[in-house]
Amino acid sequence: MATKTMTQRIGATPLICLLGIAAGLAVLSAPTRVQAQSADLVLCDRLAADPADPDKPADVKGVADIAKADIATAIKFCRTASGGSRRAMFQLGRAYAANAQAAEALAAWRKAADKGSTSAMVELGVAYGNGTGVARDEAQARKLFERAAEAGNPRGVSNLAALSGGAGAGSDPVRARQLLAKSAETNAEAQYQLGMMLSEGIGGAKDDVAARSLFEKAAAQNHAGALERMGAFAQSGRGGASDKDAAKAYYEKAAALGDDDAKKALERIKCPYVLKDKRGNVVSNMCF
Repeated sequence: MATKTMTQRIGATPLICLLGIAAGLAVLSAPTRVQAQSADLVLCDRLAADPADPDKPADVKGVADIAKADIATAIKFCRTASGGSRRAMFQLGRAYAANAQAAEALAAWRKAADKGSTSAMVELGVAYGNGTGVARDEAQARKLFERAAEAGNPRGVSNLAALSGGAGAGSDPVRARQLLAKSAETNAEAQYQLGMMLSEGIGGAKDDVAARSLFEKAAAQNHAGALERMGAFAQSGRGGASDKDAAKAYYEKAAALGDDDAKKALERIKCPYVLKDKRGNVVSNMCF
């Protein structure tokens, strides 16, 4: 019996080895396919991700505009990655739009929106609102913005609030505040947008203290607009303490991110004396 058992064990060894090898090959081949797909998505993200897209991973910076030299590459990799990623499908639409392929961009955004991409909903809403590549349709734009806003997309909220038109289609700033308040718990763009509404008294009472708090939260996440607003609030002491050094630091960070208002503010700090003509028009700034 002992001999038979040993024989059985020995006889089974090749099969076990073969199964082990097959399993090992399966384990090796599966990650290879995943890695290939991930590489396409990584490159798509690097070239075409939208900084304001809620689907964007936190470690992906995104680009405000796709560089002209990157458009063809972005289309290539985003198209490959789009089969398994609504984010990549949305970004493929961005790449097509950057290449002036409006029809292809709209088609990609429709597919991404059908999969739940709120950023794609916003882009489609903008297209319908402006009549870009499609017949102008404010009702359709509103529906898309509402879907995006209800899902917590800050651009959906802000565009919904800004949309105006025919009877019953006016903006609803009160509703916009409510939607933004929900998104502002975690989203920098929502914090900035809600801060703007609070600072200007849109949709409710004006509250500089609350606005400054929201700008500060968004600025901590390197939101360019919020950094510029924090610079202005710190410079004037609005909603809190006045701090000229902090204001300059905020402006510098915002300017480094490309904010034009922050760049102008820095120029005014450097050259605070304004020369005007007899009509009161600014001629130049004097620096000392």
